[in-house]
Amino acid sequence: MLQPKRTTYRKQQKGRIKGLATRGCQISFGTFAIKALEPGFITSRQLEAARISVTRAMKREGQVWIRIFPDKPMTKKPAEVRMGKGKGAPEYWVAVVKPGTIIFESAGVSKELAKSSMALAAQKLPVKTKFVVRHDFE
Repeated sequence: MLQPKRTTYRKQQKGRIKGLATRGCQISFGTFAIKALEPGFITSRQLEAARISVTRAMKREGQVWIRIFPDKPMTKKPAEVRMGKGKGAPEYWVAVVKPGTIIFESAGVSKELAKSSMALAAQKLPVKTKFVVRHDFE
């Protein structure tokens, strides 16, 4: 019987995002947060644009925490290149987000200001989000 050929390397694929978040789904540092409602990839540029909009809306009062990090490289082959010849070069970096993942947290500002600033950040993100408040907030 023929055995399948074994390779020593593992081809890295983009993958599929399955299931709900089990880690990073609780508010840990702040009082207010935005939580992802659908799976997706958030690029480092989108994350930075959202962070800038939050800090500008809060006028640098309070604190902001980014709870995700873009650690997955997305590769792309150059335009008009024939098929084959290996995997393309890393083009940008993404953070894998499952439903329930906390993306941003904030503290030290009023609820209204936090909600409006998080809404500005949510516009910059490619996934649907929800504004959440810590359970022990008065």
